[in-house]
This record gives sequence, C-alpha cells and structure tokens, in this order.
Amino acid sequence: MTISAASSGRVYGDAGHEVSLPASRMLIGGAWTEAQNGAFIDVEDPASGAIFAQVPAGTAADVDRAVASARAAFESRSWASMRPLDRAKIIEAIARKIEDHAHELALLESYDNGKTVHHALAVDVPAAADIFRYMAGWSSKIGGQVNPISGDGRQYHSYSVREPIGVVGQIVPWNYPLAMAAWKIAPALAAGCTIVLKPSEVTPLTALRLAELALEAGLPEGVLNVVTGYGHEAGQALVEHPGIDKIAFTGSTRVGKQIVQTAAKDLKRVTLELGGKSPSLIFADADLDKASIGAALAIFFNSGQVCLAASRLYVERSVFDRVVEGVAEAARSFKLGNGRNPDTMLGPLVSRAQQQRVLDYIDQGKASGAELVAGGNSGPGDGYFVEPTIFANPSADASIVREEIFGPVLVATPFDDVDEVVRAANDTRYGLAANIWTRDLSRAHLTARRLQAGVVWINTHGMNDPSAPFGGMKESGWGREVGEEGVLHYTETKTITALLD
Repeated sequence: MTISAASSGRVYGDAGHEVSLPASRMLIGGAWTEAQNGAFIDVEDPASGAIFAQVPAGTAADVDRAVASARAAFESRSWASMRPLDRAKIIEAIARKIEDHAHELALLESYDNGKTVHHALAVDVPAAADIFRYMAGWSSKIGGQVNPISGDGRQYHSYSVREPIGVVGQIVPWNYPLAMAAWKIAPALAAGCTIVLKPSEVTPLTALRLAELALEAGLPEGVLNVVTGYGHEAGQALVEHPGIDKIAFTGSTRVGKQIVQTAAKDLKRVTLELGGKSPSLIFADADLDKASIGAALAIFFNSGQVCLAASRLYVERSVFDRVVEGVAEAARSFKLGNGRNPDTMLGPLVSRAQQQRVLDYIDQGKASGAELVAGGNSGPGDGYFVEPTIFANPSADASIVREEIFGPVLVATPFDDVDEVVRAANDTRYGLAANIWTRDLSRAHLTARRLQAGVVWINTHGMNDPSAPFGGMKESGWGREVGEEGVLHYTETKTITALLD
C-alpha cells in the first residue's frame, strides 16, 4: 500500500480513510513552531522503509522555550487552580476526541510504528481514551488528611494537602506512542501540572496529533507542550533543565540510569518505567491449549516490542514438549505483513536498527547451542520484519536468556518443581511482569507472592487497567504508572499546622 501526501497536509490510507498528518511543527505555548535551528527528522514507514513525513529536530533552545511556556502556564494557576470538576470536563473531552478520531489515530500509528491497524484499534486507542476518562475523575478526588498530632499539650490543627508538583518533563517510547503519551499526560493533567512531552524521534506523529486534539478539547495553551527531537539532544536538555520539577520516563534501563544520574544534580523527582525480561510459568495441570496460545501472545504481540513481553518460558518437564510445540504452532500461524492489511497478525519492527538488533540476538542464540524450534530469520519484503522465533533448552547464561531483546524471540526451559522455577524466574536484574498458568489457585497465588515482579497475571497476560498500578521492581523502574499511585506521583505533600490556643 502506498500513501500520498495531499496539499492539505493529509495522507490517505486503507479503504479511503483519511489520516491527519500533523504539520511539520512542534507545539510550544499553543503555537505550532519549527525548531530554532530549522532542522528536521525524517519519519519512516517501517513496513516499507519509505519516508512519509518530517518533524522538527528540536534542541536545547526549543526545550527552553517549551519549559518557559509550561512554567508560565503553571505559575498563572489557570490550570492548577481551575475548579477540579471543570478540569475534569476538559480531560474527559480529550477522551471523547480520541474516540471520535479512533480510526485515524490507529492508521497513523500503523504508518508511524508499523503495528497493525486492528491492534491499534483494539488496544492502543482504547487505552489512550480510557486513561483520560479515568484520570478525569481523579481531578476532584486528590485530597489530604487531618493529622492527629499529640504536640506539646496545647491545641493544634494540623492537616496535609497534596499540591501539583509543577512543570513535568515526560519522555515516551516508540512501541506504544499514543498510549504511552496518554499514560503520562492524563495523570499529570489531573494533578494540575503542566507538561513538556518529548515523544520518540522514531514515532512522533500520534503525540502531535493528540496535542492537536487536546487543544480542540479546550486544554489551555501552554499546559501541554510537545517538543520533537532526538533523545541525546532534546531529551537530554529536558532532563537537565532547571525549570523542570519532575521527569517521567518510559524506555530502556540504560537510559533510565543516565536520567537518574543527571536528575540527582538538582534532585528532580523521577519516575521510571524501564525494561523487562518477564517469565511465563506453565504448570502441568494448566489448560495447556490456552496456556500455549497465551504464552505465544505474551511474547509475540506487537512483534515482541513490549516492555512486559514474557520472553522467558518455563514449562513443567512432563508437558514441556507439548507446550513448546503448541507455542511454535501458534508462532508459525501468525502472518507477518503490512499493518494496514486486515489479515496481518504481526507488523514489522519499528526501524532497521531494531530489526538488526533482534537478528543479532538470534544469531547469538544459534551460536550458543540453543535449539532453534521456530523462526530465526528476517521476514518478507522491504520492511523491517523478523519471524517469531523460539529457542529451547538454552544455557542459563546465554544472552538470549539474560538480556532484553525487545523483539519476537522466546526462550523455553523445562522445570521440575515450584522452588526451581521461582529461582529461575527471579534470576534476572529485571522485575517488571510475570504470568502463571495453573488450575491450582492456591499454588498460583502463593507463587505470585514469591515472584519478584511488579505485575503478576494468573491464567492470562497483559491485562492492564487504568485503575491498576503498573511498574517494576529491581532494574525495571521506580514508581508506578496509572491508578491512584500514578496520579499521586505528580503531587507533593504539604503539611500545615496552626496553634489554636
């Protein structure tokens, strides 16, 4: 499928559906502007490698303008001091805008990221709308408490309040560009903060379109600013900027560690949602058909480009061969192709660099002596495809077992008892997610308590809800996204005490 740019700044996709291509501008203080240096970044369609758009290559100068805009909006108190129910109405209006433009956003996400349109319509767009709708309710529910202090015998009135933390810098990844932007923006808005958002330079377009829709929904100018640019330029400038009160980052553990070191210089608040090497645990008493397809989707969904992807599969030895063959059968059935084709199950990886990274890991897996059960090659055509790949019986110290690949690569290992599989599952520097498949609910819940992971699913995987905190242990991050914890991370607690007599 080809796309053609129209003079209106739009392109046309499947079955005549129109996709709004945001103008080659970024949003600062309600104005759409180029980078001060006039430079641009090309945006590729991963299904073909074709360049179909450009966005500004923002630098420190542009970040400085955006932070100044966000600071002015915050200090004016027009957003933070708005009647909470009125702030909620605007956030809810953004949710409706997303729903009204669902197919457009899904199609744009497919051009930008490579994922299938039906995937984006089923997951990405509803997730974005849901988090705005959920967080709209929190606008009027962020409260404090009265403190029952003992004091010195005199009468005091002491209470605590939660106030917006201020101007936040938010950096989001390329695997779920729209949903991750929404997960960052919505709770910050509910708390009364103002924002400078830096989307990935690889997938910037849905963040820009979301900003357009937010303005149409009534969000005051300057409350949300979007600076496009490279991570080492615009992203680094955002983390270093003295006018930023908090950094919220989703991405690699390596970059997360760098952000912590930089933010420590002026003690910026930081939340991090980082990498993972999540395990699937399948016991012999599980519904093996459901567990096999569940384990396959847990790693191959979105072509494995998911932080919570369950890339390590542990199966009780007596059913190991049956489960691995079931997962392999599912993997072979997943059709690779252009995400705009309705029968495509798996789209391309996001870029040529990511494709090569994953293929390099597959080569390492082959060289390590692990058994290649399925896949192992690049996919068809000019796009950045990689076949769903399964290795069995790898050595515990192999790179495909230890390192986050962020692609459709699964390693399968048998186990004999609960203690053994818990040790193996926890033997990683990551701790983001895990899943357990068994009919024995006592064992399921007891095992879940022993796993070092921020999220554990039982007889399912990847069920996220705006009300459920999401985040990791160990090197998978600090803090939590969404839920009550997610919004409270954008607040500071202030205690006020008055002497009454």
